[in-house]
Amino acid sequence: MATPSQERIEQLSENVLQVGEGSLYPALHRMDEAGWIRSEWAASDNNRRARYYRITAAGRRQLGEEEAEWLRAAAGITRVLRMA
Repeated sequence: MATPSQERIEQLSENVLQVGEGSLYPALHRMDEAGWIRSEWAASDNNRRARYYRITAAGRRQLGEEEAEWLRAAAGITRVLRMA
């Protein structure tokens, strides 16, 4: 069963991305340690204890860098595919 975080990623990506628990939570932990996100425990909509994450200012800067790198790589891949 997917966690709410996994479901949200799938929803936002229109089911293109499916992230396993074994990948998601270690990545969130690394981002928390780097100061890119902060987390807190709170009650979910169904009154269960849940961890919520939010991006920090440092995380937004890192996200901008990662997005720029992704766009450069995607553009390069697109150029290669168009030449095929």
